[in-house]
Amino acid sequence: MSQKPAAVMIALLLGILLATETLAAPKRDTKGMHQFINEMVREHKFKRARLKKLFKQAQYQDSIIEAMTRPAEAKPWYVYREIFLTPARLAGGNAFWEQNRETLLRAEQTYGVPAEIIIAILGVETRYGEQQGGYRVLDALTTLAFYYPKRATYFRKELKEFLLLTREEKLNPLEIKGSYAGAVGEPQFMPSSYRQYAVDFDNDGKRNLMESTADTIGSVANYFKKHKWQTGASVITRASVNDAQLKPLLDLGLKPATPVAKLMQQGVVPADPNLAPSTLGALIELEDQDGPEHWIGLDNFYVITRYNHSPLYAMAVYQLSQQILAQRTPDDPQANR
Repeated sequence: MSQKPAAVMIALLLGILLATETLAAPKRDTKGMHQFINEMVREHKFKRARLKKLFKQAQYQDSIIEAMTRPAEAKPWYVYREIFLTPARLAGGNAFWEQNRETLLRAEQTYGVPAEIIIAILGVETRYGEQQGGYRVLDALTTLAFYYPKRATYFRKELKEFLLLTREEKLNPLEIKGSYAGAVGEPQFMPSSYRQYAVDFDNDGKRNLMESTADTIGSVANYFKKHKWQTGASVITRASVNDAQLKPLLDLGLKPATPVAKLMQQGVVPADPNLAPSTLGALIELEDQDGPEHWIGLDNFYVITRYNHSPLYAMAVYQLSQQILAQRTPDDPQANR
């Protein structure tokens, strides 16, 4: 029998292996990296030799590209909420409140952001600082800046911010670890947010979001204040829909832009009867197991989405915050605002 079929089979297998290798390790944007280095040298006075040496030590991570293509926010709400609304996260939130009571109270008084919202952010992001990410931030941002064309512009900006941050805070860029997207520390701030919103809340002369829980609490509160959190205002309310034309309202997005009176005229009725007719809201639809559920997001809900633009994320933070708050004792002044 001829050996040609075997030879053809081997050739096909080799072709498949080569194709797999190509997919697993996309070509680096070498030109883009040279341009980036030139910009950092020209505009920010970095040493060219130092940057070249640094990037030689940065490692491409295929798992980062894979993670970017399957974010948790792509899941339906009834699956997504099970990740974050758990007894363990609730217990952790209450323990965190007890351990950091005075700092949380000071943050509330300074920035006007309630403790339960700060705590819930940290619960969703890192389990209250326990899971800050296992990727070197340099590897994550280099991979996404020069191997992921879809969002290269954004991640090159964050890589720039990261290098500036490490220089300003005297940090070793090879040692800092974070998420697959390059988020840093207990609150998972992207480098640009770290530079812009982090505060030295423990007054030790450093803004340390990796190790200082006080700095983390103050920084999250400052982030929300700078994004126009309204102290004492509602966040979101359930809504019923009566033959409403939902798609045009849903297409308006998450930013509250429609008066409650107009929403009601279009068949969207808020569960909260105390909302003023002039209050601006945004219709939100989430996928439950038994069908869609509808909510009216208000300005403070929109502020939560500035931390992560997914309505699923913001809803998980809000509902976890309310579960944590409900566990506080009646004599706790922070639970009886």
